[in-house]
Amino acid sequence: MEFDGLPGFRFHPTEEELLDFYLTKTVLGQDTADIIGFLNIYNHEPWDLPGLSKIGEREWYFLVHRESVLGRPRRTTEKGYWKATGSDRPIRCLMDPKRLLGHRKTMVFYRGRAPRGSKTDWVMNEYRLPSNCYLSKEIVLCKVYRKATSLKVLEQRAAIEEIVRAPNVTSLSPPMQENFSFYDPQKSFNKFLLEQNNVVHKVEGVTVIEEEEDNKIGYPSQIMGVGPIKEHFSELLSPKLVLDWTMDSLWPN
Repeated sequence: MEFDGLPGFRFHPTEEELLDFYLTKTVLGQDTADIIGFLNIYNHEPWDLPGLSKIGEREWYFLVHRESVLGRPRRTTEKGYWKATGSDRPIRCLMDPKRLLGHRKTMVFYRGRAPRGSKTDWVMNEYRLPSNCYLSKEIVLCKVYRKATSLKVLEQRAAIEEIVRAPNVTSLSPPMQENFSFYDPQKSFNKFLLEQNNVVHKVEGVTVIEEEEDNKIGYPSQIMGVGPIKEHFSELLSPKLVLDWTMDSLWPN
């Protein structure tokens, strides 16, 4: 029966329903409407599984016969492997918490070979019956899906792709190198003094540079028809050291 064509039909069983109904009835040989089919998922890559599932939109379900290699379950494919993450989680009956229905093992798919595989966003939950159950443990039920990718991760991937597409730039071009310079406080200070048309002398051990005549530079003093500023304000060149307060007009005679 094709359920995907039915309007509004969604197949989203709970973990309790997967274990207590679909897996248990399959092991007992009872009818489950043939919604979940058998498939050796380890013969296929995870991105090929959606097209091999009988039903599912964002989650795809499969019944799998467990295979062992050297006494360990086989979980490798041609291009990668499924790696378990965390410990197995017990699944209990909602109405009777003391009743153990089975366990869930979560695995993530890695490209390449261990231990240098690259992690992907494909995830699988493997459901199995409890070890104390008298039924066969050779059949498990697997749910495969892709983990939701956050917007931040998508932006990082896009940035990496842009870097890969862009040509490799090992050094700055000559025009760009000329535009970069180091900041020299002493030179900046001297430049400031020259721009202000100040004449600076060696005072208290600080060495500065005396500016040329402003008529060589073309300061506003030439435009206004007056001489250099330092000629009109020669008294500003050096401080007056007269300390006789009696010369003050306000000093009482």
